[in-house]
Amino acid sequence: MKNRDLLVGFAAGVAATYIIREVYDRKATLYPADDVLKSVKSAFKEEGPIDGSWIFMKTEPYKQHAVATEVYKGGITRHREDELEQFEFLADAYTGAVLEVNKV
Repeated sequence: MKNRDLLVGFAAGVAATYIIREVYDRKATLYPADDVLKSVKSAFKEEGPIDGSWIFMKTEPYKQHAVATEVYKGGITRHREDELEQFEFLADAYTGAVLEVNKV
């Protein structure tokens, strides 16, 4: 009976360690902000040249209805037909997907 108890305790410890590690790895993995900015810049460059771009490297909390996540906030500046256009965007910090693009 003692060996069985020892084996069950060992198996429970291994399972708990695995679960805790998986949860920690999911939370700790952020999509690189530089890669998000490169992706957004390349999308805007398809429509023409851009003058400037920026991104905050620190994430911000974002909630839309019942969905909450962390986001990067950034912006793009370009000239189009002799007018300055500025855009701000929000991108999911875990996937890099652009959630919003707004003209300022």
